[in-house]
Amino acid sequence: MLAMTAVVARAQQDAAFNHYWSLQSFYNPAASGLDGMLNVQGAYALQMAGYEHAPATMVITADLPLWMIGPAHGVGVGFVNDEIGLFSHKKFSLQYAYHQRLWGGRLSAGVRAAMLSESFDGSGLDLIDSNDPAFPTSEANGTAFDLDGGLRYDGRNWYMGVSAMHIMQPKIELGDTKMNEYSVPAAYYLTGGYNISLRNPLLKMQTSAIVRSDLESSWRADVSARLVYNGPKGWLYAGLGYSPTVSAAVFIGGDFHGIQLGYCYEAYTSGVGALNGTHELSIGYVTDLNMFKRGKNRHQSVRIL
Repeated sequence: MLAMTAVVARAQQDAAFNHYWSLQSFYNPAASGLDGMLNVQGAYALQMAGYEHAPATMVITADLPLWMIGPAHGVGVGFVNDEIGLFSHKKFSLQYAYHQRLWGGRLSAGVRAAMLSESFDGSGLDLIDSNDPAFPTSEANGTAFDLDGGLRYDGRNWYMGVSAMHIMQPKIELGDTKMNEYSVPAAYYLTGGYNISLRNPLLKMQTSAIVRSDLESSWRADVSARLVYNGPKGWLYAGLGYSPTVSAAVFIGGDFHGIQLGYCYEAYTSGVGALNGTHELSIGYVTDLNMFKRGKNRHQSVRIL
């Protein structure tokens, strides 16, 4: 019973990726089509490495401006697959953003419509009483519609955004008997970043932060700093991240033949310990919408500040 209770609590939380700074349209739909290019980003995180049935999460996002209407309009799609133990959470989404020049920068507003799919494999339960109606003995599934929304402002060397996920706080009934109900709480995000120029024009310090909370009992904050070398043949970065009372992380990555690759190891500072941390991979592709333009792959998204 205790193990199942812990799994339910974990399943109610959205994925906390260390590469949040490259997945900004995932955390805030207002970032859709922000930089005028096709932007595809993905990440895979294996948490608590070494444990059986450890949480594994994958996210893929793609967004671009509606160039036939104008750069002020952006759209995007997203997919999330989050698995832990006997639970599986999937999210399919479509999003839209509007961008408006304001005070020397750009103000953006976005909304996302999502379909949530939850499943629980009851056949994997080891119960004392297999006839207990409170626990399904086979796979139980359920779906629900949801909405997310966000605002964002981009200045010359900085950005700040606020967003909300699961605005509708849907309740998903699992299985045909509808005896098991899964509640999805609202989650709120505050993000920001600042680009620091250094004396060497090829080097830049990129800082970012995110705070997640349900405004009740759950919260997490992450800060990161990455030193970026932007040379004539591409760019590389290395950096550190920290989440108070949770973990410390190291980053390394760069641009390889137009593909952005990154790796992060997150070492927990409490609980399971540093050696059973999270391995996280990120991959991205950013290109100009003019597919015949020379050097089309040589772009760095303004969202990676």
